[in-house]
Amino acid sequence: RNGLNDNTSKCWCLARDPELKGGYNAMGFSQGAQFLRAVAQRCPSPPMKNLISVGGQHQGVYGLPRCPGESSHICDMIRKALNSGAYTDLVQKHLVQAQYWHDPLNDDLYKKHSLFLADINQERVVNETYRKNLQLLEKFVMVKFLQDSVVDPVDTEWFGFLKSGQAKETETLQESALYKEDRLGLAAMDAAGKLEFLSSEGDHLQFTTEWFNANLLPYLH
Repeated sequence: RNGLNDNTSKCWCLARDPELKGGYNAMGFSQGAQFLRAVAQRCPSPPMKNLISVGGQHQGVYGLPRCPGESSHICDMIRKALNSGAYTDLVQKHLVQAQYWHDPLNDDLYKKHSLFLADINQERVVNETYRKNLQLLEKFVMVKFLQDSVVDPVDTEWFGFLKSGQAKETETLQESALYKEDRLGLAAMDAAGKLEFLSSEGDHLQFTTEWFNANLLPYLH
């Protein structure tokens, strides 16, 4: 909770769990995926082997659940209201969703005041420990839902996002500065075959048992 800001105690709890001492696989659903990625980056012992992100928002969100989007004036009004308060200290510390709100129109504000997402995505400074620890993963699997009506933009589920300075055009992970500068080690992981980009038909977190068994279960053995 609260972006896993109390890192030391959480890492200590993981390290003391005898069932995890040989390493473990982790699967996060929706916002749980980026919080588990923070665990991989901050708590290398015991080692996380495979990280499976199911509909996670690794570059944050700039939309509202089941919202018509840019054409809706109401959505835009609510979004602007959230923008004005999402980066205040009070909201950042007490509203989990605000910690992965990513405003591409106010990039400097996001980088300066986002307590969680800007930190784990190396937006302010490059923490070499984060970079090294993430690369210890054997596989980082990202699942995108092709008819997702909850996550906006849906590209964030594959670590893409809206291009900075506007809210229409998106870019892939490979087109982003994060990847090109390799601030998080994702380009190195991609070159080593450690990144897996999977997709599923359907809305947010909607998948069949058959799809799960065929596509995700192999990463849990």
